[in-house]
Amino acid sequence: MAPITSSREEFDEIPTVVGIFSAFGLVFTVSLFAWICCQRKSSKSNKTPPYKFVHVLKGVDIYPENLSSKKKFGADDKNEVKNKPALPKNSLHLDLEKRDLNGNFPKTNLKGGSPPDLENVTPKLFSEGEKEGVSPDSLKSNTSLSSEEKQEKLGTLFFSLEYNFEKKTFVVNIKEARGLPAMDEQSMTSDPYIKMTILPEKKHKVKTRVLRKTLDPAFDETFTFYGIPYTQIQELALHFTVLSFDRFSRDDIIGEVLIPLAGLELSDGKMLMNREIIKRNVRKSSGRGELLISLCYQSTTNTLTVVVLKARHLPKSDVSGLSADPYVKVNLYHAKKRISKKKTHVKKCTPNAVFNELFVFDIPCESLEEISVEFLVLDSERGSHDEVIGRLVLAAAAEGTGGEHWREICDSPRRQIAKWHVLCDG
Repeated sequence: MAPITSSREEFDEIPTVVGIFSAFGLVFTVSLFAWICCQRKSSKSNKTPPYKFVHVLKGVDIYPENLSSKKKFGADDKNEVKNKPALPKNSLHLDLEKRDLNGNFPKTNLKGGSPPDLENVTPKLFSEGEKEGVSPDSLKSNTSLSSEEKQEKLGTLFFSLEYNFEKKTFVVNIKEARGLPAMDEQSMTSDPYIKMTILPEKKHKVKTRVLRKTLDPAFDETFTFYGIPYTQIQELALHFTVLSFDRFSRDDIIGEVLIPLAGLELSDGKMLMNREIIKRNVRKSSGRGELLISLCYQSTTNTLTVVVLKARHLPKSDVSGLSADPYVKVNLYHAKKRISKKKTHVKKCTPNAVFNELFVFDIPCESLEEISVEFLVLDSERGSHDEVIGRLVLAAAAEGTGGEHWREICDSPRRQIAKWHVLCDG
């Protein structure tokens, strides 16, 4: 009986040994999986993000994740202060600690505050210890302004451009604007902010914060764009739009600045520039293009079928000189009150868009006498208000082809009728 008892004890110990080895195997597997995940995550973080920007506020640098943790916000500020030479008394120094609650700098009295004196102060305005290349053309205002634009002063925009070859980044610093016009007639001031777009792709749009009640806003905001080769810089252009915030309606457009980067040598270091703000171009009333529309009125079901087919000869964008990104809004009105609205998809960068989109509207009355359809062709602007390219109204009281097309569908129900229409001012 003794041998049988010992064999049973050995048989009972086998599950225990198997359980111990299984537990060790499970722990090893989980640890290996966690280590692999960490390696993948760290390898992803080391990759340079494709063509994105990092927004820097008030001159504080933000670095990508792959840089060492030693480079934190304002880490080199102390060293820069020590190595930075003292500014002369007659130069204008921007001290961040002297800003007011709105982020603005107090005004300083300059000798002879005429525009020529301001231009002379510009080279001393942003004195830095690092190597900087200042273009002679950047210190001059645009000479192509018309006589009317010269009379209407819209202010001056100050900014800097830099390309970092080590990180392959394009850095734009919007420093300040001076002498902006007052857009609020009651307070005789403005609430300015700036939108910036990289042309011609218009994929990357950024904007500064709004500074309240000032005509000389000091933004000092930096935008860093990653993944832009230096060879591509010459093909780009920067478009700045200066606006004034309005809480109760659409923001007022003060003006714009367009900077082609072709011919600028950013390899020499940071380039300080200033440009006169000019009045924004407005599309001319002529040449707004045409729109092909098909209509069908079903008197039995009391519905109106609208097909937006094509658009042709649409004008180019005034900002970039490229074709617009058009789409069409369709509004249905009954007794001058909008009762329904639809819109097509956006067609990218084309003057001759093909939509082929159908919309069915229910008519609340038995006839089309008090019904009208409005078509708005707009240029899609991501991050800002879309600009109206042209407008078309089809109704019984409409003039020209709009009225003719409407009378034809009323006289021929259940028949699909298509016509080209010339777009008018929006």
